[in-house]
Amino acid sequence: MNEVSPSKDRISGKGADPRTEYIRRLRYWNDTSAMTARLERQISNSRLVVFIGGAITGWFVVIQKTVPTGWLILPVVLFLFLVFIHQRVILRRRRAERAIAHYDRGMARLEDRWTGTGESGAAFAREDHPYAGDLDIFGKGSLFELLCTARTRAGEKILAAWLCNPAPLEEVRKRQAAVAELRPLIDLREDLGILGTDVRSGLHPDALISWAAVPPTLTSRLGRWSAAALALLTLAAFIRGFWSSWRLFAVFLVLEGLFALYHRFRVFGAIRGVEAAGADLALLSGILERFEKEKFNSPRLKALRKSLDTAGIPPSRSIRRLGRLIELLDSRRNQLFAPLALMLLWTTQIAFAIDAWRATTGPAVSRWLNAVGELEALCALANYSFERPEDPFPEIVPEGPCFEGKGIGHPLLPADRCVRNDLSLGKEPQIVVVSGSNMSGKSTLLRTVGTNAVLALAGGTVRARRLRISPLHLGSSIRIVDSLQGGTSRFYSEIKRLRQLLELTGGARPLLFLLDEILHGTNSHDRRIGAEAVIRSFQNRGGFGLVTTHDLALAEIADTLAPRAINIHFEDHLEDGKIAFDYRIRTGVVKKSNALELMRSVGLEV
Repeated sequence: MNEVSPSKDRISGKGADPRTEYIRRLRYWNDTSAMTARLERQISNSRLVVFIGGAITGWFVVIQKTVPTGWLILPVVLFLFLVFIHQRVILRRRRAERAIAHYDRGMARLEDRWTGTGESGAAFAREDHPYAGDLDIFGKGSLFELLCTARTRAGEKILAAWLCNPAPLEEVRKRQAAVAELRPLIDLREDLGILGTDVRSGLHPDALISWAAVPPTLTSRLGRWSAAALALLTLAAFIRGFWSSWRLFAVFLVLEGLFALYHRFRVFGAIRGVEAAGADLALLSGILERFEKEKFNSPRLKALRKSLDTAGIPPSRSIRRLGRLIELLDSRRNQLFAPLALMLLWTTQIAFAIDAWRATTGPAVSRWLNAVGELEALCALANYSFERPEDPFPEIVPEGPCFEGKGIGHPLLPADRCVRNDLSLGKEPQIVVVSGSNMSGKSTLLRTVGTNAVLALAGGTVRARRLRISPLHLGSSIRIVDSLQGGTSRFYSEIKRLRQLLELTGGARPLLFLLDEILHGTNSHDRRIGAEAVIRSFQNRGGFGLVTTHDLALAEIADTLAPRAINIHFEDHLEDGKIAFDYRIRTGVVKKSNALELMRSVGLEV
């Protein structure tokens, strides 16, 4: 049953307010769900009435023999018709329920209650990544969870790769153009979001790609036709056996057994893993079919759309055909069909057909899945942009280092708690030392800069009024802890991370570094000397970035490196005996500390 969603009236989504549009669509799908639920109950009751009527008619036809047999035709046909309609109504109701869940998650994102409602991406997290752990790229409440709307594992992997690897200038610009084109296509994202049997179902393509890449072994046309001919002859001999001798049938059974024995290893190789590879093929086919219907204008989207075409046959049709072959193969397990399957050389014949599919189509599978994954990653960024219409695309400048932000805020913070600041980094100042008391916002500033840089160089929009940024590498040392299992202290873990970041410097793209409480795990004397040496190393190798401290002695480093380095700070103040923060950047070094006040506020006598 073809669905007409509320937007088929039809608005493009361009300029639409996300909250208003989501509420409108939720209302439509809630009404559809309620209507189909009522219709489903009515059809169920009608089926019961028709069944009872048919049973009564059958009693008069078979037992009483007072009614002609033809009278049974009407209740049987009507019952079958109701079964058909009932199934379509059930599918429509389930589609409405998935759409409701889809827009409920969208509303959760708009209302900043999305944490824990999506895919965390924890499988993509790596301890040795130079910034992912510090910037909450993966995990519950992460940037990945906020962004990811992908239905396939390929889409999730590509989105994760984009968040972990800042792209070069031309690549970012191509993604921006694609995201801008996809942003108003609410219907496309809705259709993708409610494909499958469950709104959280997803496709894991690794098994399919691995299977499709194996060279086919059942390539003989003679063998394929011989299997079909043997099956037909054996079936004919079986039917003939009811009227004459079963000897011919026995002969053909022996021939089939020898034929199957001869091909057994190649048959096993053809079907090995194919059923696991074919899981959720209906979802993949649906995604491909939906993308095939779209006509794109931006160069990246046109190229991706073109990559789906293979010899004039839509990939969705090819994937559906493989799905049907796998269903036919699986039918051999049916206890009623199994004897007939043996007689028809069912497994062998289906294996020949599957290997023929792999020979002609297998090489394109990886390309299709990569194209689908990239389209889904772009849709995820477009959905984020649509839901935050006030967030602009950053300006990507070729000459660096450059990070100039006006009104930048942290993308993961609720809007009503997000304090925005202006910050400029580049050739001058190349290094900004951030001082301030505990809990004043120093670490949040680092994460704000880093997370917006990740979004910008992934091709997405940023939480800022304006952002100019050059292509760069990104590295951080914020959430460094000791490791009992690894036998390393916090200090040793930190200096290993600093060494890792230094290795990212000196290339064509500068390193934007974010260092929180640098060398906090050692004594003040060594810390002062070591911190200045590390910062000078980054500076001499073309790196630029932020260094936080609440040790005022370290703030003097900026004076020794001026004018390439400056000091900024956050302040706090007392309100009704409690410490309050405004999280606003101020120039210079902080003049006071709140450590004693915080200790007293929790009841410590100091």
